[in-house]
Amino acid sequence: MKDKSKIIENFRSKINELKDHNKFYFSDDNPKITDAKYDELKKNIFELEKKYSFLKKLNLTKNLVGTTPAKKFKKIKHLKPMLSLSNAFNNEDMNDFLKKVKNFLNYKDINIELFSEPKIDGISATLVYEKGILKRGLSRGDGLVGEDILENLKTISKIPKEIKDKDVPNLLEIRCEIFISKTDFQAIKNNFANPRNAAGGSLRQKDPNVTSKIPLKYFAYGFGAIEPMKFSTQLEFLKKIDGWGFSTNPLSTKLKDLAQIEKQHKKIDNLRSTLDYDIDGLVYKVNDLKLQKRLGNTSNAPRWAIAYKFSAEKASTKIRNITIQVGRTGAITPVAKVDPVNVGGVVVSNATLHNEDEIKRKDVRIGDTILIQRAGDVIPQVVSVDLTNRKKDSKKFIFPDKCLCGSPTKKEFSKTQKKEDAVRRCVKGYECNFIAKEKLKHIVSKEALNIEGLGKKVVEQFWDLNLIREPSDIFKLDFDKIKNLEGWGELSIKNLKSAISKSKIISLERLIYSIGIRHIGQENAKVIAAFFISIKEFSQLFKKDKIDNILKNLAELDGIGETQVESIKNFFSDVTNTKITRNLINQLLVNNYSIKNKTGKFSNKRLMFTGGFENMSRSEAKSLVENNGGKVLGSISKKLDILVVGNSKPTKRKLDQAYKLKIKIIFEKEWNKILNS
Repeated sequence: MKDKSKIIENFRSKINELKDHNKFYFSDDNPKITDAKYDELKKNIFELEKKYSFLKKLNLTKNLVGTTPAKKFKKIKHLKPMLSLSNAFNNEDMNDFLKKVKNFLNYKDINIELFSEPKIDGISATLVYEKGILKRGLSRGDGLVGEDILENLKTISKIPKEIKDKDVPNLLEIRCEIFISKTDFQAIKNNFANPRNAAGGSLRQKDPNVTSKIPLKYFAYGFGAIEPMKFSTQLEFLKKIDGWGFSTNPLSTKLKDLAQIEKQHKKIDNLRSTLDYDIDGLVYKVNDLKLQKRLGNTSNAPRWAIAYKFSAEKASTKIRNITIQVGRTGAITPVAKVDPVNVGGVVVSNATLHNEDEIKRKDVRIGDTILIQRAGDVIPQVVSVDLTNRKKDSKKFIFPDKCLCGSPTKKEFSKTQKKEDAVRRCVKGYECNFIAKEKLKHIVSKEALNIEGLGKKVVEQFWDLNLIREPSDIFKLDFDKIKNLEGWGELSIKNLKSAISKSKIISLERLIYSIGIRHIGQENAKVIAAFFISIKEFSQLFKKDKIDNILKNLAELDGIGETQVESIKNFFSDVTNTKITRNLINQLLVNNYSIKNKTGKFSNKRLMFTGGFENMSRSEAKSLVENNGGKVLGSISKKLDILVVGNSKPTKRKLDQAYKLKIKIIFEKEWNKILNS
């Protein structure tokens, strides 16, 4: 045995090192090592303690790993959600955005004025002023609830603490992006990975005096709640707050069409390297605030704004191997394992090859020198192969025709696109262990059941120990077995139990998304939930004699197309899927779908539309109903209260059915009167 004192000294040294990294991660928001190195350090400590019994008696590892900061920031709900933005990566994406805006507003030949602002690569925050006095300052948080970081924000000298103007609204919420300039970052770069990391770590300091030593800056870019509203355009709003002392970006400007959008995009992209702050694109907003209000939001993003990203940064590296990954929908994705390379400030060691066709098209091989980029500055992907560096004995990569589970894979035929899908998929569904694991990771995620403490690594651990095999197993976990596992103490088990218990109460739309039906995202799930209202009605999909009729009605809903209907049919035609979904539902309390606003012009009314409208799209009409306490149905039945008939090509069959069932029918002129009343 080595000298006992040296073993103890080494043990204490490793523990102190881990404590330092806990602080960097939890308190400073500035991790200094990778997750893999952190896990290795933690593993070494417990292996030493296990090997030498005298180390355990020192009781040095109690509550050592995974502890959160002793003092947390207070959580406060945002007055209005801080939503993220949809992204555009090219001219075609921007054209699609403009088309969607025009279609929603039913603007055919009218150019919509846009406002362009640089997208700062910083940390989002919101400032709330009451009668001109700064009262609250919140981080973005999860978009619905933020952390109270007011005292830290007050350390930024150019943020007004008071607005001295008689014209200031009684309630004014200013949205801003906090950043550190490239010049200022040079003085502190040894302490942080990049400027954004530095800004985030500074704002999360427990002591505002520490934050005050960091040279934080900001640009105000938007608003949340304003009472009373005193602005008519985004430009007017920014000009006004600029006069009140807020920092606004001088590179912001008005635009009117796609040509001007592209011109501005290229101009700022060329300026990008000369700016003293990081930007990763431009944000384009509908300038007219009344139109912004009409367009409204999806559950995740405003319909009236989009982030048009700049071209990704690229780097050259070498492929060491090509492996495949299996997704929750059975998709087989090839991944290039590459020599680690820095791309835009992030060290990349994996890059997606998308699918079999992409490998063939680019002729990607093991051993190739390749150019990679972070698409949208997020997902690393292979751009091209440097054929001049290819070895003569290089062999083409043969894409496997079987899943990792050994089952056959196939490419499905897309009825909507009339061609074979590019992605190869495993045919086994839940019976494939790799798919089943990925489905579990999806169902515990933030957007689904949202079980904090049951992340991807924990799902992998519990799966390997045979503690969970399907979603319902989460609610029957054997905690007596878990408490004997390394890294699981009383506190972590208590927190996990609490998170699982909390997740048992779930809304219908969240449940539908959680199930993981292919092509059913959060927006689709909301539309489907609004159709079924209750879990009892949704469960009718399990019945073979009823599903076809239900799907026929679902197909008539705005937001549900042939692809979604076919996917729902395929999912519930599978006996295993139905069984697993039933088992999950039996463990949950599923709340009925609740209408956004229960009061309004259409309170507790069920409406349906037929025909087109002169002044608005069907989507906007539907949104107006929901915002005014009503519900939009997809088919004629006795449950329907009102059939709204547009002047352009109404369906005669629907009109005849409504007359027969004595449903109230209103035409476009009367519809407009109700809206304007």
